[in-house]
Amino acid sequence: MKAIYGRDMAQLSAELEAQFLADDSPETFSLADVLALAGERTFGFLFVLLSLPSALPVPAPGYSVPFGILLAWLGIQMAIGSDQPWLPKGWRSQSIGRERLSGIINAALPWLKKLEILSRPRLIAVCRSPVGRLVLGGAVTLMGLSMIAPIPGTNTLPAMGIFVVGLGLLDDDGAIALLGATGGVVVTASIWGAIIWGGSNLVDLLKRGLGQ
Repeated sequence: MKAIYGRDMAQLSAELEAQFLADDSPETFSLADVLALAGERTFGFLFVLLSLPSALPVPAPGYSVPFGILLAWLGIQMAIGSDQPWLPKGWRSQSIGRERLSGIINAALPWLKKLEILSRPRLIAVCRSPVGRLVLGGAVTLMGLSMIAPIPGTNTLPAMGIFVVGLGLLDDDGAIALLGATGGVVVTASIWGAIIWGGSNLVDLLKRGLGQ
């Protein structure tokens, strides 16, 4: 399997099918395999692939917490200016079976193909400049942390935001990347605001119940 360099987003769906759904694809894929495939745009490719399970309308269970932690870690690295992500050896060796991965990708392809129609290189500085990558990396970090929250419904929308940011990075489409980052941060802020507000109200109710 060859590395993916200089990807045009209009080809991403075809490349995912060729790399992960072909009959001669390996039975399992490790994170190290994905890093080797991603080529020069590792962050965008990882954002897309790792957010997929939670971004789908019917998310696959069991991925939000570990992938949310990993996405937050990747977002931090991108924000501080890293060109390539650093991941512990144990994380690189984690693998997923082709059958399970193919189910996720097949479910995502119709949505991806619709987004491909809208994407084109624009506002390239957002994807490549230090300031732009700081903003996008910070947004991904916040959204990744939100995916970890043990509350139903708090992981799908932030994961969708990360997915859109990743697509924008892959095609140097700063407009799409900013759309994903802005929408995701607004949703994330709303989620955490609701958690904090709900927590404070719960404390008040307990105090009143105890006569304090």
